[in-house]
Amino acid sequence: MKAAIDDDRCCGHATCVALCPEVFALTDDGYAEVQIPEIPAQFEKVVRDAVANCPEHAVTAY
Repeated sequence: MKAAIDDDRCCGHATCVALCPEVFALTDDGYAEVQIPEIPAQFEKVVRDAVANCPEHAVTAY
């Protein structure tokens, strides 16, 4: 699994970072970014939770 952040949609709510700081982090500008290219299996469920809970629908997983 991989994850991505749509930079045009992210408003920096940091819900994804709060749910899974192992995968997501905030940039110096306060927007989310994916820290690891391949999501380890143990984080797949919480990454899906981040996708479902992003208020701006900026997080995707594939």
